Amino acid sequence: MKKLTLRQLLAVASMLFGLFFGAGNLIFPASMGQLAGRNLWLAAAGFLVTGVGLPLLGVAALGISRAEGLLGLSSRVSRGYGLFFTCLLYLTIGPFFAIPRCATVSYTVGIQRMLPETGQTLALAVFSLVFFAAVLFFSLRPGEILTWVGKVLNPLFLAFLAVLVLRALTAPLGAVSAIEPSGSYAGAALATGLLEGYNTMDALASLAFGIIVVNAIRGLGVEEPGQVARSTVLAGVFSSLLMALIYLLVTVVGAQSRGAFPAAANGGEALAQIAEHYFGAAGALILAATVTIACLKTAVGLITSCSETFVELFPKGPGYRVWAVIFCAVSFLIANLGLNAILNYSTPVLMFLYPLSIVLILLTLGGRLFGNHPTVLRWTIGCTAVAALADLLRTLPEGTRAVLHLEGVVTLAETWLPLCKAGFGWLVPAVIGLVIGLVLRRARR
Repeated sequence: MKKLTLRQLLAVASMLFGLFFGAGNLIFPASMGQLAGRNLWLAAAGFLVTGVGLPLLGVAALGISRAEGLLGLSSRVSRGYGLFFTCLLYLTIGPFFAIPRCATVSYTVGIQRMLPETGQTLALAVFSLVFFAAVLFFSLRPGEILTWVGKVLNPLFLAFLAVLVLRALTAPLGAVSAIEPSGSYAGAALATGLLEGYNTMDALASLAFGIIVVNAIRGLGVEEPGQVARSTVLAGVFSSLLMALIYLLVTVVGAQSRGAFPAAANGGEALAQIAEHYFGAAGALILAATVTIACLKTAVGLITSCSETFVELFPKGPGYRVWAVIFCAVSFLIANLGLNAILNYSTPVLMFLYPLSIVLILLTLGGRLFGNHPTVLRWTIGCTAVAALADLLRTLPEGTRAVLHLEGVVTLAETWLPLCKAGFGWLVPAVIGLVIGLVLRRARR
C-alpha cells in the first residue's frame, strides 16, 4: 500500500500553506493584537480555532468524504442547495470580498501612507485599475506566473515578515500586560477571537480548495481512501502549525505596537506603521512591494479558480475568458469601496456562511454515524440556515439595518436565540435540527 514519504508530505503541506496563507491573513491578527491588548492569549485561542482548526477539518472532510469537490459534497443535502452553497461560497472567497480585499490591502499597506489624504479616492481607483488589469492579464494566460511567484515571492514575503517580527519582538514598542483591551475584547476576548477567525475565510477556502490537496496526494500514487485521508490530515497539521505560529507572533507584535501607536483603523495600516517605525521608508516600501505581489498572486489564483468553477457549474453559460473579465470588473468596483467598507459588509456574509460550512464539515466527518442520510443533513442545515440568517441581519452596519427597518427582527432574534448576542445563535438550532433529523431517520427505518 503506497504511502507518502516525509519529503512528499512536506511538499503537499507547503502547497496547502500557500493556498491558504495570503497577505490578507496578516491584517486580522495584527488588528486583533492591537485591540485585545493583555487579553491577546484568549483572543488568539479563539482565532486559532476558526482560523486554523476549521480549515484543517474542512480539508480532512473532503479527504474522508471521497467527494469530487464542494458541489458534490454539498449536493448530499440536495442538488439545489449544493448549487446555491457552491456559488455563494465561491463568490464570497472570490469577486465579492476576498479578491477586492487583495487590492485594498495592497493599497492600504503600500500606497495610502505615501499620499495626502485629499486624493485617496482617486488614487485607490487608479491603483485598483492597474492591479486588476495585471490580474486579468495573468488570469487569461495561466502558466508559470503562479509557479515562480509561489516559489520566489512567497518565501521573500515570509522572509521579510520574519525579519520584521524578530525585530519587533527583540525591541518591543510596549509591554503587552500594560495594554488595555478595547471593545468586546475587554469582556469576551475568546468569543471575539472566534468570530475574528471567520475573516480569514480559510474554512470556506478549505471546502473550495481541499480537493486540490486530495488530488495532489492521489497524483503521488496514494490511492487507498484511508491513506488519502490520513495523508490529507497530516499535511493539514503541518501547514496549520506554521500558520498558527505566524498568527501568534503577528498578534503579539500588534499588541506591543500599542505602546507607540493608537489602534489603527485596520490591520493593514497597523502593519505599515510597524514596518515604517522599525525600518523607515525602506521597510515600508519593501513590505508594500511584497504584500502587493503576494496579493496579486492570490487574486490571480482566485480569479482562475472561480472562473473554472463557474464554467463547470454552468456549462451552457459564458466561457472561461468571459467569466474572468466579469469577475475582475466586479472585483474592481467593490475594491473601490475601500478596505473598511469591505470588512464591514463581509462580516454579515461570513456570519451566514460560516455556520453552514461548520455544520457541513462536522456532518461530513461524522457521516458514518447516520449513514450520511439526507434527512439528517437537511434538517440540520435547514435549522442552521434560519439562525445564521438572523446573525447576518444582526451584524449588518447600523445604517443598513435602519434603512431596511430590521431592528425588530434583530431584537426578536437576540431575545429568543440563545448565544445570539455572542454571535453563535446558530448553535442551538443546529443541535435541534440534528436531533429532529436523527429521530425522523430512525422512525422511517
